[in-house]
Amino acid sequence: MQSHPHAPAQATQPVRSRRELTQFVELPYHLHRDDPHFVPPLRSECRRLLDRRRNPFFAYGEAELFVARSDDGRVVGRIAAVDNPRHNDFHRARDGFFGQFECVDDPAVARDLFEAAAAWLRRRGLNSMMGPVNFTTNDECGLLVDGFDAPPCVLMPYNPPHYPALLEAGGLTKAKDLLAFERDGRPYDDRIVRIADSVQRRHRLRVRSLDLRDFNAETARIKHIYDQAWQENWGFTPMTDKEFTALARRLRKIADPSLVHLAEVGDEPVGVILALPDLNQALPVAHGRLTRFGLPIGAARLARAVRRIDRARCVLLGVVAEFRGRGIEAVLMRRLHEAGVTSYRGIELSWSLEDNHAIHRTITAVGATHTKTYRIYQRSL
Repeated sequence: MQSHPHAPAQATQPVRSRRELTQFVELPYHLHRDDPHFVPPLRSECRRLLDRRRNPFFAYGEAELFVARSDDGRVVGRIAAVDNPRHNDFHRARDGFFGQFECVDDPAVARDLFEAAAAWLRRRGLNSMMGPVNFTTNDECGLLVDGFDAPPCVLMPYNPPHYPALLEAGGLTKAKDLLAFERDGRPYDDRIVRIADSVQRRHRLRVRSLDLRDFNAETARIKHIYDQAWQENWGFTPMTDKEFTALARRLRKIADPSLVHLAEVGDEPVGVILALPDLNQALPVAHGRLTRFGLPIGAARLARAVRRIDRARCVLLGVVAEFRGRGIEAVLMRRLHEAGVTSYRGIELSWSLEDNHAIHRTITAVGATHTKTYRIYQRSL
């Protein structure tokens, strides 16, 4: 990775102009351009996330963007301070968040960024700061602290190995770890297959793939399971209907219906497993842009590269509380494996909370191993 010598940073300042917003967006492309594991996100997606008119988060939440500059005017760091009232109402808390953190390898610059974010959150009456979260725990979140030997999967964050030390220099400590697991395409153990078959018969469980012809109703079914299955999890905040619909429409563009399965008892949806083709395998060819010189060069390259994707990421695996602990998770994982084994050589399951021991037992029982750790940090204000 290329080093980035720089002069001492000036005071960190909020983003106010379109030019400053562009500099905010561009910073990670400059910082990580020589890192072989950095996957350049599409700039259009980065801007969509920050757009107050297009991101449904801003219907109820607020964020302030900051950049740090060196004495010669170059941007050497960035951060977003985030106020999420829905999180605080749901958890009866006064938590603030930070996200979008990028920084040169300089603890002084990092401290300035965290102080700017902390001061903004303090003025809003919040008494803690957690992150990285971009902008909710339903978006990309966590700092990679273990597993730097491979690129991230689709919709998972990435950072170089020196970032944890920068957060610690800013007074942040561990709040919770998020774990990623990996499984290759080898067949399931016969014992797991027998258990899954028995569970399916016992509960008269119907497991089916996603019906894109009934997309709106399917989205509502998945949201129902999501809200029920995750509501007791640390850090969970229910999505608004607009947030969930917007996310579903974005994911539909890259979804493989054979990787999305619902479990139903009678007419009631009780579980879901949702995996996505790992778009990050293809994204590097676009260099962060779908168009160049007015031509869809990046889009054409990306379309060709997508056909070579051979791994997936399991984004959701959940069962409503009433049916949890009965082996339905194993049934769903087996169905996902059967559907994807001919097209995908492996799958990442991410993320799960470090203390969600029940799901970890299921994941490891089917042959997956822990490969990456992401961390949510915290600091009192």
